[in-house]
Amino acid sequence: MSSTLTIGCNKEELVKIRQFTSDMLEEHHVPDLQAHKLVLAVDEVCANLIIHANDCNPSSRIEFDIDFRPKQIVFTFRDKGTGFDINEYESPSMEEIVSSRRQGGLGLMLVKRIMDKIEFSTEKNHNICRLIKMYP
Repeated sequence: MSSTLTIGCNKEELVKIRQFTSDMLEEHHVPDLQAHKLVLAVDEVCANLIIHANDCNPSSRIEFDIDFRPKQIVFTFRDKGTGFDINEYESPSMEEIVSSRRQGGLGLMLVKRIMDKIEFSTEKNHNICRLIKMYP
């Protein structure tokens, strides 16, 4: 079963993404702790798309889809912003984070730890990012 939400690219829309994701996970009886992690990952990717890929342009759109498949949940983001393949991002080590007193930029590291698989592609002028979480 698949559910879709389309939002404008401004930070105020993040609350809609979080609520939509939370509601769908609850409807499919995903345990609370797992659901909170998934909402965090979805929120982080969506925030990056809004801020970095689309420059907070409210006329730009992100289409977000949650697909509950046998043994996996697939979260798909589609937009026309500047593409960025999260798989190419190398997470900093803890030593680098502490020594540089880094603020921000840790969200992608969390997304990579929470999700089992991340896919990125570009098709017909759309960037497509898929976050895949396996479950029993």
